[in-house]
Amino acid sequence: MRIGIVGGGQLGRMLAEAGAGFDARFTFLDPGEAPCAALHGDHLRAAWDDAAARERLIAVSDVITFEFENIDAEVVARLADERPAFPPAQALATARDRWAEKTLFRDLDIPLPPVAAIDSQADLDAAVGDIGLPAVLKTRTLGYDGKGQKMLREAGDVAGAFAELGGVPMVLEGFIDFDHEVSVIAVRGRDGEVRVWPLARNEHRQGMLHCSVPQPGHPQQARAEDYARRVMERLDYVGVMAFEFFVAGDGLLANEIAPRVHNSGHWSIEGAVTSQFENHLRAIAGLPLGDTARLVPCAMLNVIGTLPERDAVLAIPGTRWHDYGKAPRPGRKIGHVTVLAADEAQLAERIAAVEALLVNELG
Repeated sequence: MRIGIVGGGQLGRMLAEAGAGFDARFTFLDPGEAPCAALHGDHLRAAWDDAAARERLIAVSDVITFEFENIDAEVVARLADERPAFPPAQALATARDRWAEKTLFRDLDIPLPPVAAIDSQADLDAAVGDIGLPAVLKTRTLGYDGKGQKMLREAGDVAGAFAELGGVPMVLEGFIDFDHEVSVIAVRGRDGEVRVWPLARNEHRQGMLHCSVPQPGHPQQARAEDYARRVMERLDYVGVMAFEFFVAGDGLLANEIAPRVHNSGHWSIEGAVTSQFENHLRAIAGLPLGDTARLVPCAMLNVIGTLPERDAVLAIPGTRWHDYGKAPRPGRKIGHVTVLAADEAQLAERIAAVEALLVNELG
């Protein structure tokens, strides 16, 4: 099986690691000089929209996917003209554009925070009058890990905010006093079969994911699965998709979707019967999907900016070390640690022990 991947970052790297058991061969299209995924396959160094490189990727691939969404959906659409390419271009186009994403949620009767489209400072002023403060102003595209957004807490924050974020199309989202954030990772095969992993509770720090803890039996699991299925069926989706929600009272409010394997699902590599990476490969290749059950209590902690002392982390029982092979830099995800335990109390102790060793530089 020859798999082409647009992008060569850590998600592509982990996809390739999951593909070892399938005798899969990988080719990565990435403009970087030495992307971290290149260790596990061939590297086509070129821009995403390079027509000649696209043809080379098509020539060496039986199926094509992508590992992040900051590429034009037209690139995926052109690849799909020649080879099976999943997830579909329409799903990428929707997830890249926050307004299109929110519109989809509304169309599918999925609850979400108050939101308005912003194309000028006048639009922003009017929307603040309707939605109120605090609120979050976000660019419609290219924002992630807290980038491309600004929290508006008081009237002084509103003045000039449209220009401050670049004067590009944006959305204003009303701030929700939620209980906690969760994400659910789901996978849909070519035949329409859907499997869903246990809902994970997420903790963010300065806009970046710090820790994800899967929680089988979470009271919102069934509702999250229902919303995930609605979106995936509407988009005729194939592959893994992540859904982030706010838990508010006895309900869920949709935050965003990601049309790819996702940071909050990394725990599944050691903590689930089938990882999100293996199931993504199964889905795009048309293979039967694997069991998504959690094996043991576990958690994933991001390593950001600076690597901790590896031996000290591995001395903590139940830890698994993942170094992405990326140069350290403040605000950059360069690895993660999975923590496994016999029960929830032991898990909490081991998470605290790992956190004491992290020297994350969030930028």
